[in-house]
Amino acid sequence: MNKQITTENISSAEWDVMRIIWTLDQAKCSEIIAELKPKNNWSESTIKTLIRRLIEKGIVSADKTGRTFTYSATVSENEMMYQVAKGMFSNMCDMHKGQLLIRLIKELPLSKSAIQEIQTELTQMEKVAPETVPCDCLSKNKKHQC
Repeated sequence: MNKQITTENISSAEWDVMRIIWTLDQAKCSEIIAELKPKNNWSESTIKTLIRRLIEKGIVSADKTGRTFTYSATVSENEMMYQVAKGMFSNMCDMHKGQLLIRLIKELPLSKSAIQEIQTELTQMEKVAPETVPCDCLSKNKKHQC
């Protein structure tokens, strides 16, 4: 379950399919359709197309028993979220990533245990963190801060 995932690999509609598969651990086509059809007003063929695309991308595997297909994720939900977020952050200036994280933390629903874990991690990181993080938008030999 360690596929390289980028934001180009999965659409918003495909995320909807994946969330069902992850939640159920494995899902039949009828279960996916039953969840998505009323929620998004999609046709069965649209949902089947999304499933097929996920299989082609290697993110979902299909197991056929008789006439029924059962779909499973080939990448965990946490790994998928991490790879997508990491890919997005790799396109941003290092200098501004901290401010973005602060904004995200303020807006995301977080449990007390997640907050405690973040605080513990930040305490450890603070011991070796530089005073400032330089802009990495231009080549190293140019003096510039965004």
